[in-house]
Amino acid sequence: MKTIVIGGGWAGCAAAVSAKKLGADVTLLERTDMLLGTGLVGGIMRNNGRLTATEELKAMGGGDIFAVIESNFIHKDITFPGHNHASLYDVSTMEPKIKRFLADCGIHVETGARVTDVAMDKNRITAVMAKKQKQDIRYDGDVFIETTGTAGPVANCTKYGNGCAMCILRCHSFGGRVSVAAKAGVMEINGQKGGQTGAMSGSCKLHKESLARGLQEELNEKGVAVIPLDESLRMTGKLSLKACQQYAIADFENNVILLDTGHAKLMTPYFPLDDLRKIPGLENARFEDPYAGGIGNSVRYMGMSPRDDALKVDGVDNLFCAGEKAGLMVGHTEAICTGTLAGVNAVKQTCGKKYLVLPKDSVLGDAIAFVRQQMQTQEGLGLKFTFSGSVLFDRMKQKKMYTTDPDAIKGRVKKTGLEKILASI
Repeated sequence: MKTIVIGGGWAGCAAAVSAKKLGADVTLLERTDMLLGTGLVGGIMRNNGRLTATEELKAMGGGDIFAVIESNFIHKDITFPGHNHASLYDVSTMEPKIKRFLADCGIHVETGARVTDVAMDKNRITAVMAKKQKQDIRYDGDVFIETTGTAGPVANCTKYGNGCAMCILRCHSFGGRVSVAAKAGVMEINGQKGGQTGAMSGSCKLHKESLARGLQEELNEKGVAVIPLDESLRMTGKLSLKACQQYAIADFENNVILLDTGHAKLMTPYFPLDDLRKIPGLENARFEDPYAGGIGNSVRYMGMSPRDDALKVDGVDNLFCAGEKAGLMVGHTEAICTGTLAGVNAVKQTCGKKYLVLPKDSVLGDAIAFVRQQMQTQEGLGLKFTFSGSVLFDRMKQKKMYTTDPDAIKGRVKKTGLEKILASI
């Protein structure tokens, strides 16, 4: 069972692990020299409903990657505006841990392999072509999983954002994202809101050592720092640009909110550097990612794939998707959950088994179906969905699915017949 995963972010890593566990021969192709994608600058886990989703996936037998992440937490159970029981991993050491974990699983990882085209036989992909060290390499497979994300390339950030902000995606160095589904002839979907196409990434990374010593110590000890903003420094309306709508609340407009993820995570899409340095403790602040975080950030939610609730892409018989490619879902937890399911269903296809569609009385099953339905409406295309806030978290609470009790979550999973459902075919 040759399974090719295109894109090495959290969704791709999770898809590779779940497919490998079920016996597939897995090759993971990543266009840059590092895995995790935006996970290299993210770091927030288990906040709000993400805790529920995490524990549910574990109970279903798909929590392998979460165990690695949790071994790298530097802060646990912290609170910041609008978010409870969050944990933060160290973004500076997470990637090599995951790369070693994939190697231990027996997954073949090809970094620096940028997929540029597909070979088709009617409605099936037979191979993807990639550029690696200036060579053209063909990767044949039985089934393919696209987890290339929805950010970039540079032309999109220039057209729909404030120009290339030189972010962690590094399109100039490794080439921009190429959509496998689009190459296979699929008409993909762009997020829309109030005339704006796509959405801007919602946070920046500051070099922690550039902050005042007292601020560094506060971050190291508490994991979070909240600094009130003078009214003259507030950028009213900027939060509407964010991909992460769970942070688009007044607290994030009226304050500078920093989280310690090894670096200092600045919870805003961008902040003019001269203004940032007017804030006490940030007089010497320096952006780490995006490097041009004073003017902009990467633009996301371009080129999402139409798909069903098994995460199979419409119109291509053997292509699955996960992460942001699967719709307007935001976050590492969301990517890992959808990636895990895509990996399982990819293997089921090669074995001739019926796809697994998670029921709507599960957190993940409800989210996958709800997001797909919402993306078929103009209003829904203007929203973002995450277990940690906004529309999807509100829905979890209304349906009484949100809980922080792992035993209660395990009991619910067992009651619905989903215990260890992701661990076998």
